[in-house]
Amino acid sequence: SSSKKGLQRSGLIGRSWAMVFASGGYNVKIYDNQPGQAAKAIKEIRKQLEELEAAHMLRGELNATQQIALFSNYDDLAQALEGAFFVQECVFEQLEVKQNVFQDIERLAGKDVILSSSTSCLVPSNVFSKVQNKSRCIVSHPVNPPYYVKLVELVPHPETASTVMDTTHALMTEVGQAPVRLKKEIDGFALNRVQAAIIAESWRLVQDGIISVKDIDLVMSEGLGMRYAFIGPMETMHLNAPEGLEDYMKRYGEGIQRVLTSFGPVPEFSNEGAKTIVNEMCELIPSDQEHLSARKERRDQLLMKLAKLKKDH
Repeated sequence: SSSKKGLQRSGLIGRSWAMVFASGGYNVKIYDNQPGQAAKAIKEIRKQLEELEAAHMLRGELNATQQIALFSNYDDLAQALEGAFFVQECVFEQLEVKQNVFQDIERLAGKDVILSSSTSCLVPSNVFSKVQNKSRCIVSHPVNPPYYVKLVELVPHPETASTVMDTTHALMTEVGQAPVRLKKEIDGFALNRVQAAIIAESWRLVQDGIISVKDIDLVMSEGLGMRYAFIGPMETMHLNAPEGLEDYMKRYGEGIQRVLTSFGPVPEFSNEGAKTIVNEMCELIPSDQEHLSARKERRDQLLMKLAKLKKDH
């Protein structure tokens, strides 16, 4: 129905979002400013949905044919926005481009349409600076690949209306994502700030000759990551002491503070020492397209299986 319309752009993240929304039964109108790209995106989506159905990993209640019927493609932005209630922008991470896109969208979209950005590194107050009505603007940052990794960070502009946050949260939940609310904007949002802390200490440990690239990855994949696939750091601490989180901090808080104060400075990621780490990584997985594509394919297959396991539990 016309009340169930979203708008997409047709790159990788755009296609993933389109598939997620269609899995929830929404009509998805895909727009790209490059003629023919939106139609090409639907062909790609059709292929992916058929493969997912064959692997019994298709999301939602509808079959692949029913989901494919929900897509339409447009080279004209005004036509694409007709009847939409939610717009998910997925252009590349360039501030000026995103600002201009939202200026165009605001001019053409109905006044109650929610304007949402997929940005991973630009704060809402910058992305939406050229929009007149900022109360309907929000960042909905997915995690790659969004079809299997369900987290969506919802980041408000300082002027975002609470109803916009609530509606977006409800929409993301309805289509099977796992939305989290940030109470205010911050550089890096939550996921990338936590990831940056892990990257920094992993990098320092390798650079300081404490551990190899291969083994620091095992620390996560065979250690921390095993727990973190189902429970987060706060619950992990809460469960790791007989009387919960407060007890955990009484027992281990001093040790954690001691370790934290021993951390080195923010690493240089492009100096001579960094080259050694890059070389070590490339010995394990060469950085040519053939090797990287194969590993990405493996990653997605593993994430698909993990997503299925989480769904079944």
